Amino acid sequence: MEETIACTETAHIPQQRGASLLETAVRYAEERHWDVFPGTWLEAVDGLQRCSCASMSCVAPGAHPSRTDWPTQATGSVTAVRQMWQKQPTASILLPTGRTFDAFDVPESAGFLALARMERMGLALGPVTLTPDRRMQFFVLPGAAVKLSELVRKLGWAPTSLDLSAFGEGAYVAAPPTRYGSRGAVQWVCRPTSANRWLPDAEELISPLAYACGRDR
Repeated sequence: MEETIACTETAHIPQQRGASLLETAVRYAEERHWDVFPGTWLEAVDGLQRCSCASMSCVAPGAHPSRTDWPTQATGSVTAVRQMWQKQPTASILLPTGRTFDAFDVPESAGFLALARMERMGLALGPVTLTPDRRMQFFVLPGAAVKLSELVRKLGWAPTSLDLSAFGEGAYVAAPPTRYGSRGAVQWVCRPTSANRWLPDAEELISPLAYACGRDR
C-alpha cells in the first residue's frame, strides 16, 4: 500500500541528478540484475538534438537500438556494461524484455487511473516508467506478453478494443534517464527499490489495467 502511494507522489520528480548514464546502467545490472544494452544517442546538429541514426524521421530519437543484433549485445555483466558505455557515454539505456521482466504498456491517463485503483486494492507493484510520449509501462514477471490476449478475453474485453499491450521476448523498453530527443526523459513513476524487487504476475495487474484502459477509451 505504501509503495503505490509513494509511486503516485513521485511521478514527475527528475531522476537522480548528476548520475551519469554509465553509472545508471551499471546500477541496473548490479543492483537489479537486469540485462542492459546501449542504444542510439543524441547529437547536436545546427542547434537541434538529432538521433545518432541520422534518420530525419526517427520516431524515438536517441532511444532505440543502434544495432540489429542488440539481443546478443544485452548483458548483465557489470564489466561489459562499463566497457560499452565508456565507448559511447551518451548512449541511451535500453532494457530487453522477456528475460527478467515483461512490461505492460498503457496510455499515461489510464496508467494513473490504474495506479489509484491498485492502491485501493492493496496490490504490490514492480517498477513503473513514464515515457515522454505519454505511455506508462508496468514491469511484471516474464510471460505476460504471451498471456495478454487470453487474460483480456477472460475479463470480457476484445484485445483489440483496449489500448493495452505488452513487451515480451524480442522487445525492449527505454530506462530512465534516457531522453527522446527534445520531448524529455523517461522517468520512474515507481522507482526500483528493495520493496519491489519481486515482480507481480501479469494476472495480478491485468484487471485494474484493463478497467482503466476501458474507461480511458
